[in-house]
Amino acid sequence: MSIPKTPSTSSLSNLDIAKTLFAPIQHSEPPSPTKRHLKISIIGTGNVGMAIAQTLLTQDLTDELALVDALPDKLRGEMLDLQHAAAFLPRTKIVASTDYAVTTNSDLCIITAGARQIAQESRLNLLQRNVSLFKKIVPPLVKYSPGCILLVVSNPVDVLTYVAWKLSGFSSNRVIGSGTNLDSSRFRFLIADHLDVNAQDVQAYIIGEHGDSSVALWSSISVGGVPILSFLEKRQIAYEKQTLINIHKEVIDCAYEVIKLKGYTSWAVGYSVANLARSILRDQRSIHPVSVLAKGFHDIEDDDVFLSLPAQLGRAGVLSVVNVPITDEEALHLRNSATTILEVQQQLGV
Repeated sequence: MSIPKTPSTSSLSNLDIAKTLFAPIQHSEPPSPTKRHLKISIIGTGNVGMAIAQTLLTQDLTDELALVDALPDKLRGEMLDLQHAAAFLPRTKIVASTDYAVTTNSDLCIITAGARQIAQESRLNLLQRNVSLFKKIVPPLVKYSPGCILLVVSNPVDVLTYVAWKLSGFSSNRVIGSGTNLDSSRFRFLIADHLDVNAQDVQAYIIGEHGDSSVALWSSISVGGVPILSFLEKRQIAYEKQTLINIHKEVIDCAYEVIKLKGYTSWAVGYSVANLARSILRDQRSIHPVSVLAKGFHDIEDDDVFLSLPAQLGRAGVLSVVNVPITDEEALHLRNSATTILEVQQQLGV
């Protein structure tokens, strides 16, 4: 039996090699034209950006991942590091460039880039530098992916989501801030830990600013479907309001503690943003407390301000805002949170 002579590998192109290795199926039809190719772009490959990238890949949330950063060597190193894990991950095309053209036709663009505060720098000056940075980021994303959803993670997230919305020209439903999605996860964890239950059985929201003026919605907390505060009040079971205040304070302090201990937060942010990406790209219509245009909700009427409210997310971005009943005291705190953000916005001149 003679062995067929094959050409030397040096004379074969990659396509020729593939044709040699794999026998084609006869009389096959082309793939369905309705099949979607999902693409996510991440702007900024620092600790947060890469934690998001790693989580998106391990959870198989995209067919293509594009990374953009201003530092070419670090960018290429991060891309190669992820590509070398291909044998352990769902098949995903990973590309990277300092040129925003690499983001072309993205479904979701996640902005994590931001200027770092320098010693004795004012918060306003830091914000002004971030606005200047966003002016370089948002327009090219819009140019190359005019149909995308923008998801802002950079801090201060509420103000920068407003900036991204103004710069993009998109309708407000297509510009979302990660907001208090992670704050609410911390809230649920602390309540679950206090009651010794599973955090997934706790429904609880932090709304308003992603920061010190956030609002804890104690009135709507439920565990296993049972509204906790009304349950206790109906049975005349006493609870200490100071305990509730301390839990909310711990939510606010959590990030500061992590930063103090390890220098930055990353892994929890990665899981939080992947959670949002799944709801958006898979059209899950799930409820998340994220930064949205709050005008028209809870008596916030006169100004364009983004802050976190429980919102339903899907392929179109923000589908609706949930009319969660809140107490007069919570509504007052929410309006104060809006005022805090608005005062900063008005100094930016965007």
